[in-house]
Amino acid sequence: MARILAVTGGYVVPVSSDPIENGTVIVTDGRISAVGGSDTPVPDGAEVVDASGSWVVPGFVESHGHIGVHEEGEGWSGNDTNEMTDPNGSRFRALDGIDIEEEGFRDALRGGVTTAVIKPGSGNPIGGRTVAIKTWGGRTVDEQILAADVSVKSALGENPKRVWGDKGKTPQTRLGVASVLRDAFAAAQAYAEKRDAAAEKGEPFERDLGKETLAAVLAGDLLWDQHCHRHDDIATAIRIAEEFGYTLVVNHGTEAHKIADVLAEKQIPVIFGPLLTSRSKVELRDRAIGNLALIAEAGVKVAITTDHPVVPIDQIRLQAILAVRDGLPATTALEALTANPADILRLNDRVGALDVGRDGDVVVWSGDPLAVDSRVQRVFIEGRSVYEPAADGSGSRTVERWERFGRTAWN
Repeated sequence: MARILAVTGGYVVPVSSDPIENGTVIVTDGRISAVGGSDTPVPDGAEVVDASGSWVVPGFVESHGHIGVHEEGEGWSGNDTNEMTDPNGSRFRALDGIDIEEEGFRDALRGGVTTAVIKPGSGNPIGGRTVAIKTWGGRTVDEQILAADVSVKSALGENPKRVWGDKGKTPQTRLGVASVLRDAFAAAQAYAEKRDAAAEKGEPFERDLGKETLAAVLAGDLLWDQHCHRHDDIATAIRIAEEFGYTLVVNHGTEAHKIADVLAEKQIPVIFGPLLTSRSKVELRDRAIGNLALIAEAGVKVAITTDHPVVPIDQIRLQAILAVRDGLPATTALEALTANPADILRLNDRVGALDVGRDGDVVVWSGDPLAVDSRVQRVFIEGRSVYEPAADGSGSRTVERWERFGRTAWN
């Protein structure tokens, strides 16, 4: 029997199309099967949620965070963001360090975030593979995976310089950081040629997981998520990407406004943020929330990130609100939380909008998410309720895992 959810009566904002007054969203077996007005038929047996007086929007997508690999309040024990024993961490995977019971995932639901792309940190020139997961619902992280093969995290600028300079090892300069990237890609090119030749001849070939990852970047199967703040580091990122022919995504982009026309011309997107930070290092000296509006105005596709836990993940929409205050159009701000990150990271067949065929990740807000006094009332991930009003009327609560799997308590 099909599992059907019908969210009715709300102000539906699909993002990909015009808002609908008194709209209806139908989710069947985890996927959106209909989006329309009040005349949209509600199938027999559907769970009906009355969203009258509320806004209904797609779940937000956090496009660059460390939720689950950098656990809040855990100190060194819960920080698995950087494996700083090798400047080339292409064989590392963020997936292997994620604790889905970290409190940040509950915060994500309270902030309307239903998808998070989790990345290794920026201590290494090459940090490792990223992963996109849903923010709740599985017994293990593997059951929450949206896409295991998204991108590879890389870093330019101060962070790798500082980490490896303090160790007295290469790289200690921006020159050295760039050389690590070039050497790694050159080795991956040679590896791919030998691997393909061996396969053609039917000969055995010894695998190298790091070179396999970089070969996938060169083949276009993985994106290249480049941590870079200063405009000169962004220029270096573009230069190396064009040398080796991979698909670049600028992450942070503090000074991206200085070369926004270049980024627009080359159709390079920017995952911007975090916005609620101080100018804590030299490369952040020109940090300003208003820079995001300048980048978007130039025609660059933008997403907004908290870089959780740098900024708590539930504050992602507060960042969007402040960006609107500083010149970003409200429609672009909402797109930067939903459709744009999904488009940038190739997740738009599943998330980012309330479209037929996409996942039923639906969030009911008390009002406009870009109004500071609005709050999340209900969250559905793939049509399942994961955040809902408490029975005693004390607010909203997270639907615990054991409830979904037939338990009433762990004991």
